[in-house]
Amino acid sequence: MGSLQSLISFITPLFLLLLLGHCGESTQPPFSCDSSNPSTKSYTFCKTSLPITERVQDLVSRLTLNEKISQLVNSAPPIPRLGIPGYEWWSEALHGVANAGLGITLNGTIPAATSFPQVILTAASFDAHLWYRIGQAIGTEARAVYNAGQAKGMTFWAPNINIFRDPRWGRGQETPGEDPLVTGKYAVAYVRGVQGDSYEGGKLEDGHHLQASACCKHFTAYDLDDWKGVNRFIFDARVTQQDLADTYQPPFESCIKEGRASGIMCAYNRVNGVPSCADYNLLSKTARGEWGFQGYITSDCDAVSIIYENQGYAKTPEDAVVDVLKAGMDVNCGSYLQNHTQKAVEQKKLGVSEIDRALHNLFSVRMRLGLFDGNPVQLPFGNIGPDKVCTIENQDLALEAARNGIVLLKNSDRLLPLSQTTTLSLAVIGPNANSSKTLLGNYAGLPCKSVTPLEGLQRYVKNVIHHPGCNAVNCSSAAIEEAVNIAKGVNYVVLIMGLDQTEERESHDRLHLVLPGKQQELITSVARAAKKPVVLVLLSGGPVDISSAKYDKNIGSILWAGYPGESGGTALAEIIFGDHNPGGRLPVTWYPEEFVKIPMTDMRIRSEPSSGYPGRTYRFYKGEKVFEFGYGLSYSNYAYNFSSVTQSKFHFQLNQPSKATQTPEAKLVSELGEKLCERKKFSITIGIKNNGKMAGKHPVLLFTRKEKPSNGSPVKQLVGFQSVKLNAGESAEVGFVLSPCEHLSRANEVGLMVIEPGLHFLVVGDEEYPVSISI
Repeated sequence: MGSLQSLISFITPLFLLLLLGHCGESTQPPFSCDSSNPSTKSYTFCKTSLPITERVQDLVSRLTLNEKISQLVNSAPPIPRLGIPGYEWWSEALHGVANAGLGITLNGTIPAATSFPQVILTAASFDAHLWYRIGQAIGTEARAVYNAGQAKGMTFWAPNINIFRDPRWGRGQETPGEDPLVTGKYAVAYVRGVQGDSYEGGKLEDGHHLQASACCKHFTAYDLDDWKGVNRFIFDARVTQQDLADTYQPPFESCIKEGRASGIMCAYNRVNGVPSCADYNLLSKTARGEWGFQGYITSDCDAVSIIYENQGYAKTPEDAVVDVLKAGMDVNCGSYLQNHTQKAVEQKKLGVSEIDRALHNLFSVRMRLGLFDGNPVQLPFGNIGPDKVCTIENQDLALEAARNGIVLLKNSDRLLPLSQTTTLSLAVIGPNANSSKTLLGNYAGLPCKSVTPLEGLQRYVKNVIHHPGCNAVNCSSAAIEEAVNIAKGVNYVVLIMGLDQTEERESHDRLHLVLPGKQQELITSVARAAKKPVVLVLLSGGPVDISSAKYDKNIGSILWAGYPGESGGTALAEIIFGDHNPGGRLPVTWYPEEFVKIPMTDMRIRSEPSSGYPGRTYRFYKGEKVFEFGYGLSYSNYAYNFSSVTQSKFHFQLNQPSKATQTPEAKLVSELGEKLCERKKFSITIGIKNNGKMAGKHPVLLFTRKEKPSNGSPVKQLVGFQSVKLNAGESAEVGFVLSPCEHLSRANEVGLMVIEPGLHFLVVGDEEYPVSISI
């Protein structure tokens, strides 16, 4: 700054702000409508007392065609004559503010940000309020980074709410799992937290300032990256209307209608032949029309170019531009719109009104972020400083999330927790034992700190011997003899195995579900040689077939720790030594290796017995499982009972057979009406008791199942979940409110929700409660 002092008297305050806004060492975030600049006072778009719609209309009307086109890409350049600084739409904050996109720089004043566990592990807590608090922390840290001048934008392309349909998917780690209810509730909680809404929602309904902007991705049916020569750029996802209705779309509907997300990202892939970013029915008719979406829609990076260059859907580059803008997309991550929109207009294939529509959505979000309200220090979030990043509270929250997500899969003869003694000796073996990078998963920023599993265990035990066991996580070579000799000489062995980003990541799907290379051989050999049954810890995003370990008597305990973030090692050690009682439950089904016989390209969720297709996810999969969705042990035992159910018999009058269902046995939910469905809601109270000797946090999962499933009915369906803390011997009650229209219905073959007569059961643990429906 000192070197600029001699120039200040010659440079307008506005130009100086623009200059600083693009300087990597800036301490002043860029903004428009500087109150000290007389030229901006006359602009209608600078008048904060006016509605955003009116302000945006004025701004767009002042732009030339070239200026308009320049704003349709993620790296939008400045418009100096109007005092509008440049803007970067692409920033990442999947599980913490990250420098993975182009918008964030972590250096100087703020060199790091809190790195929470990868989403798949956070989801295992089944705690929506925890997810909200994480979103809050991320949103606050994001605004602090912006206020410190280390961000070029405030639009974050998270969360990833695609369904974890296939266990081989490299990006499944980024998602909340395979269940649409969990995924939808995660989306709502995260988005509300990031954007500055309340946990219950409502504060932002009238377009108030956003703390930061969240973007739900990838819309829609995107869950294949690169498998056996089929990549996400060319893949045409063939999806039934039935599966779209009750699996792929509900999380996005929740994200928009309840979370009120200000952004959506359309996916690379086609769905039933149409590229997602060029699908008018998807973007405009469904998202904006049916669900009331009012934010901006971005393409995934270079998704517009592939419509012409890879998919051949568009005949020319200009046609690709026309297709996406007419479909309702607003901004292109990439340069395709910048390069080809002008020609599309000249060819009269595209009206300027389509460009104006997109710009209205884009500038509306920037205005909601307060970037056209003058000096951001005076804004509602303008006083959030660097001291709000990497706070003790946020780091404690990252540790809490790791603790509550880690899942205990096996604990034979109560091997865990281990007791601390002065004579205890411990071997920590495995390629993931001392890797801080593995803890973070993908789309991670620079963490505030890092505690590996080895470091966490060393805080409890003085006599620790460490050996990686393998050359790398792929374990193409293993020092089995050395590891065996170490195991023979200690009291206990903890094996830290699993996967990392070399095995599963964006653009890289797995071909197998077993542990890579010689990991299994190392585990078996060490377990056989150890004095006592060993503890096996798995770091991974996707499920792993560890059937052999599950049934190996020499392996006493198994823990799945996902990618547990910056404090993952501390959380693991606390669980292993009993300072925390594990309560996480699997958010995905763990399939056997033979599942890889099923083509990853088969998008069907429902099983097809006639062809031997087993289906996917716990809701429809009818094959063998290594571990079930929702499985998780504890150091305590919990007992349930149905304390009360306010109504157990429901009658829906059917005057005539529904035209859409073509059967007198079913009733379309849409024909019942909102008022009737609201009247039919009923309450359920579940009693839960901790019969163990340790306090614990325990997720209560409420399912429904049908006594006689019809064609297309799920095996069972999660309809509610709550996390409850209980001391040893303590009892509590948790309540749920269900609607037959929502929770006891199913999607029919054309994607409409129907209610069918028959006996249903409410299910929690081993307890069931009958509920009947008559029509």
